[in-house]
Amino acid sequence: MKIVNLDGYAANPGDLSWERFDKYGEYIVYDRTKPEEMIERAKDADILFINKCVITGDMLRQMPKLKYVGLQSTGYNVIDGKTARELGITISNIPAYSTNAVAQLVFAFILQITNKVSLHSDAVHSGEWTACPDFCFWKAPLTELDGKTIGIVGFGSIGKRVSNIAKAFGMKVLVYTPHPQQDDYQDIAFVDFDTLLRESDVVTCHCPLTEKTTNLINAEALAKMKDSAILINTSRGPVVDDAALADALNSGSILAAGVDVLREEPPKATNPLLTAKNCLITPHVAWAGFETRARLLDILEDNLKAFLEGHPQNVVN
Repeated sequence: MKIVNLDGYAANPGDLSWERFDKYGEYIVYDRTKPEEMIERAKDADILFINKCVITGDMLRQMPKLKYVGLQSTGYNVIDGKTARELGITISNIPAYSTNAVAQLVFAFILQITNKVSLHSDAVHSGEWTACPDFCFWKAPLTELDGKTIGIVGFGSIGKRVSNIAKAFGMKVLVYTPHPQQDDYQDIAFVDFDTLLRESDVVTCHCPLTEKTTNLINAEALAKMKDSAILINTSRGPVVDDAALADALNSGSILAAGVDVLREEPPKATNPLLTAKNCLITPHVAWAGFETRARLLDILEDNLKAFLEGHPQNVVN
């Protein structure tokens, strides 16, 4: 059996081991694969692992031995699931492996914006505290989270984890989801989208990317938010209209933003968020902690083993 990993570098740049997969057959891992290289590398594969490589239906038809695709991610929009099903190819993803890590980055953004840690650390290192006539100083307003309202868009495992952390900070939690669970969460208010935008001090996105959520945070939505509000996006880049968010930040329509995902990754140099005011951007790293990626590899193997034993799990097609 031949197992081919088309883009293994992001999940494992060298600090983890791929050796566990050798026992299942011939295992070949490529750090990255260009679109024009995919067919040649995968045409004889029985098993394929992918992360961000886009596999079309036409490509799948040129992989006659392929029986299983193991995604190294939660999202599965990179592969034509319908054609895979027609061809008898099983696709499994890796759900919920990064819940804690993503929630952690959400609050890293929030705390950086409200406490302005880097601003004040830089000031101290540049000598401003040494030259200060007082025992303390601050260069911008600092904000307590206690009593503030956080609005969570989407209420899967990550949204739930964010709500728990928010409550530990003393925040009021609003949730917008197609499937409210008010009876199970008495200390959370399930509200409509407009109410969430209007009343939240922080809006954080944790919804899947669908036709309905594409550009969900657009100019109209941003205009409904408080001018003191913070927007966080660690879900999918196209959930937010980059240009509209840049305009809102530059005009002062909202206070600040923290985004780990963009519409196009890597972004073009012309992306307006790169030069927008009060915009923190990280390069899609919420999932990238060592422990998180180690968990990903564990589930990747568990998914493969389950498929080979005849009871596939985490199937998305």
